[in-house]
Amino acid sequence: MKFKSLLLGSAAVLIAAGGAQAADLPVKAKAVEYVKICSLYGAGFYYMPGTDTCIKFGGYLRADNWYQGGDYGFRQGANQGSNNRLTNYWGTRARMDFTVDTRTATEYGVVRTYADMIFTWDTTAVTGSNPSAFSTGSASLGLYHAFIQFAGFTFGRTVSIFDAPWQSYPAGGPDTLPGGSNHVTGVNQVTYTADFGQGITASVSAQDETTAANGESNLWNLSGATAANMVQGIYGNNNWGGTRAPDIVGQVRVDQAWGLAQLSVVGHNLHPAYYGATELTGHPGDKWGWAIQGALSIKNIPTGAGDSINLQAVYTDGASRYNFQSLFPQSFFMYSGSGAGAYQSLGIAGIADGVFTGTSAANGSSIETVKTWGFRGGYTHNWNPNWASAIYGGYGAVQYGSGGKAAICANMVGLLGLTGNCNPDFNFGVIGVNTVWTPVKGLAFTADLSYSRLDQKYSGTIASPGVAAAAKPAAVYEMKDQDSLALLLRAQRNF
Repeated sequence: MKFKSLLLGSAAVLIAAGGAQAADLPVKAKAVEYVKICSLYGAGFYYMPGTDTCIKFGGYLRADNWYQGGDYGFRQGANQGSNNRLTNYWGTRARMDFTVDTRTATEYGVVRTYADMIFTWDTTAVTGSNPSAFSTGSASLGLYHAFIQFAGFTFGRTVSIFDAPWQSYPAGGPDTLPGGSNHVTGVNQVTYTADFGQGITASVSAQDETTAANGESNLWNLSGATAANMVQGIYGNNNWGGTRAPDIVGQVRVDQAWGLAQLSVVGHNLHPAYYGATELTGHPGDKWGWAIQGALSIKNIPTGAGDSINLQAVYTDGASRYNFQSLFPQSFFMYSGSGAGAYQSLGIAGIADGVFTGTSAANGSSIETVKTWGFRGGYTHNWNPNWASAIYGGYGAVQYGSGGKAAICANMVGLLGLTGNCNPDFNFGVIGVNTVWTPVKGLAFTADLSYSRLDQKYSGTIASPGVAAAAKPAAVYEMKDQDSLALLLRAQRNF
């Protein structure tokens, strides 16, 4: 028994030792997957490990300093347009933009996804007449692009095919340049583009204008006007109903070495809610507005390599956002001094797709569309690879119909006691210059100076009830054209 136990113990020791030696033997490691460059779609793309999908990360970091007008527009509304101690004469913005671009080759062509996200922190603004009350919305997130492209289709959010390629920046300039559409922050859509070769394309799109920055323009029931709102350029109750149809957009473009030519058209549905608070009050019938825009870019002109001229013009009828674009305020006020014995001078402007009146079907009117026209352009000159300068301008006009003018003017006289000429039409113009220094690739420093002017058609005086958000008292104000001068200093690093 002792011999048997000794034999079994020895065998166990040998087996354990053999197992330990086996554990020390080298095991074949899994192959390391290195990130490979993808040259199919240009610089910056890499294959995602283990897939045939290429990905590229990019974006920019921007630091702005602005003087007058906000970042970056003209002085208007509360509290830039207040022109008093609540107004920010100087402000800043810090922004990071991050883009993700993926592409996969398939038997149906390239499948692409693209997203563009921004993270921003702005100067705060004083609200009301309390110097300690600041807005809390200074930090913000945004999604400019988020789309899938496949077989000529685009599904998701991106710029509109109605827009010119330069959006509302024909040679730089403020965000509030009139004279054409601008969906630089994106609009939700479904779009199909046919490519005929030689740089010739045609596109058709169904887009949701309510998802653009600041949404649609106004659709006012003028019977809801109040004195407090009218002195801010708000002529009635905004009376949109729910969406019933997308904006239908078409575009034809020729993009070649000499430059670009583009023609765009859009149909825009005006679907109002009710005359009053309930269904029993009835409603006006729907109406379709429309807009048409032409754009022209001329490249490599004789003044220098890389120089360019960008031009566009637009006409709208019931689709005002396609002229006074998504970053342009749709109602605003501007104050300054007065030499007419009034407390101060005031300029107001209101933009709408259409207007109507009435509190019920018995006394209600149909929609009367608002017409606008405008143009913008810019010229860029490259002094050398590191320095470039530009001049740009834009001009837009708003024209109400006879019924809208009569109703607005009745309110201006009845609610505000207007003593002079009454006409809600107005023109708005911008002109500016800028210089960009690019000391190294991807890093640019910009100085941009712009002048804006509101040419209103009112004259005389009004008895304003005051505007609490702008610390304006009830007083007599002179109706007068207004000016704005703004400067932007920017540092931007693209990556």
